[in-house]
Amino acid sequence: MWRTTTRIWRRFVKHSAGMVEAECNWVLADDRAGNRSQALGVAVRLGRPFTVKEIAYGAWANLPNVMLGASLLGVSTATRNTICAPWPDMVIAAGRRTAPVALAIKRRSQGRSKLVQVMNPGLRPGAFDLIARPSHDPELAGTNVLTVVGAPHGLTATVLSEARVRWLPELEALPAPRIALIVGGSTRRRQFTDAMAWDLGARASAMAKSAGGSLMIAASRRTGLAGEAVIAAVDCPHRAYRWGDAGDNPYQGFLACADAVVVTGDSVSMCSEACGTGVPVQVFQPEGLITEKHARFHRDLFAGGYAEPFTGVLGTGSPAVLDAAGLIAREIEARGLL
Repeated sequence: MWRTTTRIWRRFVKHSAGMVEAECNWVLADDRAGNRSQALGVAVRLGRPFTVKEIAYGAWANLPNVMLGASLLGVSTATRNTICAPWPDMVIAAGRRTAPVALAIKRRSQGRSKLVQVMNPGLRPGAFDLIARPSHDPELAGTNVLTVVGAPHGLTATVLSEARVRWLPELEALPAPRIALIVGGSTRRRQFTDAMAWDLGARASAMAKSAGGSLMIAASRRTGLAGEAVIAAVDCPHRAYRWGDAGDNPYQGFLACADAVVVTGDSVSMCSEACGTGVPVQVFQPEGLITEKHARFHRDLFAGGYAEPFTGVLGTGSPAVLDAAGLIAREIEARGLL
């Protein structure tokens, strides 16, 4: 997936040494891009200044959370030195490995710091002030649990509007309708094969061609050589970005300038960002790539009117806009956690 939040969150981060750190929130940002994106997305939607605490793990991080408890045992010495008073009003984090750190902060702040965790923390759920549980994950009981569809992210309407201003001059020569083709790739358990890639490229190309339009193709870090098969199968006006190409990554621009989106279903974050654009979204779900967990997520998207399965026929109308980050931010405010 793409680290789309870097430019977004910089405007909110406190850089001045003269600012009082205790008056802002902390975001625990570890080495997992998906976790970072979700935590930062919530922080951005709150519209409050925040400090990013970079979390680097040590050897003990592989221990189960039940053994780590509310401690900093799993983080590096350098990270441990940055987790110190003055304590924040709120800690926002995502993923199991950040949970012991968040709980340690709450303990050391004597309960002053509120904890907002995205996804099941796997450790003392009742100790968190709010847990945002993705609907495709296992059930988690508690009055502090909010169930959301998809993953929070920072692609707000404002960010997309700014991206459109930045990228449309470079993309307006492509004939409309412009279809963003967002391509993920292999996961730990499933392989995105050349055959899948060719099928996606050929069908998306036919879809654009029949509508008199074009494709804007963005490959991710995980796409690998399969991305060449996608592009080779395209027979319509297009612009393609391969991961690592020179220049700025046009991912946000493609989404912002799209009249429709086709996205591979292997990434919750990519699908969630696509479904935040307000244009018709179709999810490519080839057999052999999609896990049951992702299939549950897709069913939630379809049931909520956020997306449809990939049909190869250009969608119309105005789908529901998926905004997990906004929902979490509103819940934080409603619960008086700020």
